Amino acid sequence: MNTWAVVLAAGRGLRSGRSLPKQFFTHRGMPLFLHSLLTFARIPALHGLVLVLPPDCDFDAVNALIRDAPSLGLPCLLRAGGESRRESSASGVAALPADCDAVLVHDAARPFVTPALITRVLEALEQGSRAVIPGIAVTDTLKEVDAAGTVRKSLDRACLRAVQTPQGFAAEDLRKAHERVRGAGVQVTDDAGLMEYCGIPVTVVPGDAGNVKITTPEDLRLLRPMPAYDGCGPDRLDVQTPVPRSGFGYDVHRYGGNRPLVLGGVLIPGDITVHAHSDGDVLLHALTDALLGCICGGDIGLLFPDSDPELENIASGILLTETLERCLAAGFRPEHADLTVIAQVPRIAPHRDAVTDNIAKLLRLDRSRVNLKATTEEKLGFTGEKKGIKAVALVNGFLTPASDVAGRLGLPRTFSNRSGQSPDRYFDTTGGGVSPATGASAP
Repeated sequence: MNTWAVVLAAGRGLRSGRSLPKQFFTHRGMPLFLHSLLTFARIPALHGLVLVLPPDCDFDAVNALIRDAPSLGLPCLLRAGGESRRESSASGVAALPADCDAVLVHDAARPFVTPALITRVLEALEQGSRAVIPGIAVTDTLKEVDAAGTVRKSLDRACLRAVQTPQGFAAEDLRKAHERVRGAGVQVTDDAGLMEYCGIPVTVVPGDAGNVKITTPEDLRLLRPMPAYDGCGPDRLDVQTPVPRSGFGYDVHRYGGNRPLVLGGVLIPGDITVHAHSDGDVLLHALTDALLGCICGGDIGLLFPDSDPELENIASGILLTETLERCLAAGFRPEHADLTVIAQVPRIAPHRDAVTDNIAKLLRLDRSRVNLKATTEEKLGFTGEKKGIKAVALVNGFLTPASDVAGRLGLPRTFSNRSGQSPDRYFDTTGGGVSPATGASAP
């Protein structure tokens, strides 16, 4: 199935008692909506994401926040919401590509959703259900009362479920349901209610007690770090488990240009020159690519294109430093770098210590964590023929999920679309850049 997820973050969150909409509250350094996006991005079956935001939100600030967060690896459409939850859902559904045949709809105020719960909903869709919702068995005794507060009857809790999101649907069914109720004044509290209204059966799968919705001021305590972790409840997300990451980089430069040879930020004396737009530091370029690999950040050409005149003859140490800052913001901290220069000329040995020392400083590592090797290719190939030089780099380190990205950038408490552009934007997290939304029809 071509499955997408719509994350609803357009509400005003009035019941939380705060002026800032609850989906923008920060937890572990990130707004709640970003926690949901990152969790959905871990699901292999998903092809893309739609984030629905308040119409007066600063879409450029959200773009920047997503760009500097740990990579989603999926396209993410930004869409302006409506006055009600149903209108916001309709806007998100309208942004789905025409070939999308299954959709998950999730409330951004549920930041503790797990991949296991999402997978349960997806599996039910794959097995033929047209509408799927996660539900939790009710443990309290429930009473139906009248307007005066008098009990009418006791309800059989065995037949009751507290409903959560994400809710899954056949995309065409949900599109038609929104079209059917448009302008009809139908009041529903979730998308499953639309399915019920349209006579489509809804399947319930086991929910997750930890998938709590941040709604009232009392719920805000769930966003505070706890002094101890017992493995239960929402604060399981407050345990930051470092994840090992490795990145590989490779770069080549031709000899004979107008740039003097620089390796690892160290000028190599002699008459060898290289062709390059920047300073042509093949070793730092390979190292930059290796760092980007650790955060799934693309490559150096995407971040620093050679078509940018401002980057002409720029020191590659500047490019590396900016890349390292992106890595640190994403939660990745390098621990070790192993580098190899491949060239027939010049000899690297006389410069090994200076290059190693400088790279250690650039990476903010102890020198003992940087290894530099050099080899020839026995006069074979273009390096053996002294036509050029190449380098490879391997970086190892640890990614701590949910680093303080939002705290570093900061979101304004009063949202406005300062750019003056249409809030229907397309942000492609796999390659960067914003362009007009594609495959989207008007809500």
